[in-house]
Amino acid sequence: MIHHPTIVFNGSSHPQLAESICDYLKMPPGKVRIGRFPDGEKIIKLESDVRGRDCFVVQSTCNPVDEHLVELLIFLDCLRRASASRITAVVPYFGYARQDRKDEGRVPITAKLVANLITTAGADRLLTMDLHAHQLQGFFDIPVDNLTAEPVIVRYLKARTFENLTVVAPDIGNMKMASRYATALGAELAIIHKRRLSGAEVACEEVIGEVKGRNIVMVDDMITTAGTLCGAAELLKKRGAGTIVAGATHGVLAGPAADRLRSAPLDEVIVTDTVPMNASCRGLVNLKILSVAELLGEAVRRIHMNQSVSNMFNGKE
Repeated sequence: MIHHPTIVFNGSSHPQLAESICDYLKMPPGKVRIGRFPDGEKIIKLESDVRGRDCFVVQSTCNPVDEHLVELLIFLDCLRRASASRITAVVPYFGYARQDRKDEGRVPITAKLVANLITTAGADRLLTMDLHAHQLQGFFDIPVDNLTAEPVIVRYLKARTFENLTVVAPDIGNMKMASRYATALGAELAIIHKRRLSGAEVACEEVIGEVKGRNIVMVDDMITTAGTLCGAAELLKKRGAGTIVAGATHGVLAGPAADRLRSAPLDEVIVTDTVPMNASCRGLVNLKILSVAELLGEAVRRIHMNQSVSNMFNGKE
């Protein structure tokens, strides 16, 4: 079987991650010029020949979300019109994922809208990481590889050699994820019951499970304003917990997140580099950033070689 040469392009949302992926693949990134017209419209000019090539575009749809999303769409259209053989949108952080259903009248389902836009723009498949809801894969009419950062975070936590460890799900929606972490770490499992007051505020009301005198690892798919996380940490401390470590794939850390994390009883906060670090959080002494570049790079290699991506997570080749 003939494999068309791979080429990886980096958008402007997170060039450091794209360069690290290329370093893992031992190849230079594709050459591209990204600029603007005088009126602010974005223009993309490919400076590498992509005709007949297997192309990957690395672009997290993080803040500013709309700008990075439009840039991704223009990039995909540019590659399609330049006769690329196959186009994969590598979106480590998939924005608009929260709006995946109509939970009240007269609201959009923007997760489905964005899925349609990416497909229409020219993507043949999507490579992403820890979607906010797994059912979002069904919004796409193209293949979706939804990776998880769990192996990266679990490896780091195992090196810490915690004793009397309990993994805590900060809400019911993260129960399955917490259960997988508990199994991998040989830990007990607990869950926090919370009540959402608004889009940025929650009330953590009770802990289901034993946490007194135990070290805690809380896991989530993302930390945005850190309201859920910090409220849960305070409740756990009141219930007699020892060391409290929080881990999440996407460190969005928007709005009041930095101030909340500074004052919360958290010994360490672990995130990955799916999004660039918010400038307001760079001084946080308890913040640890792990890289998922090798994980994404290996997935890119396997997609190009038409090999199984899921086997990366079950110990098979």
